[in-house]
Amino acid sequence: QVQLVEFGGGLVQPGGSLRLSCLASGRTFVNNAMAWFPQAPGKEREFVASMSWGATWTKIGDSVKGRFFISRDNAKNTVYLQMNSLKPEDTAVYYCAARNRATISTTLRGYDYWGQGTQVTVSS
Repeated sequence: QVQLVEFGGGLVQPGGSLRLSCLASGRTFVNNAMAWFPQAPGKEREFVASMSWGATWTKIGDSVKGRFFISRDNAKNTVYLQMNSLKPEDTAVYYCAARNRATISTTLRGYDYWGQGTQVTVSS
């Protein structure tokens, strides 16, 4: 069983930055692609970023391209989401996800494990 725990959410002003972290535990984490999916109030969870196990492939959602960046440290079983130039519409609960495959997916059904989410609020 894999557990994912997100860290780093909070309140930030428009134009600010935040870095989210997601720590995976429970078993040796190998060959798992990971991703981030925010869910705004009243909306469906949507894809924003994914990275393959070896970081060979990265996919960033069009709505955040150029502002959000994903990275990972496999030695620490951790994936990060760097969020820059934040906008009020980025406000959401951000969920970390992992899948039992090394390659990325942009769909919810492509992932096998989910964290509990961390709240990001962008407001002045």
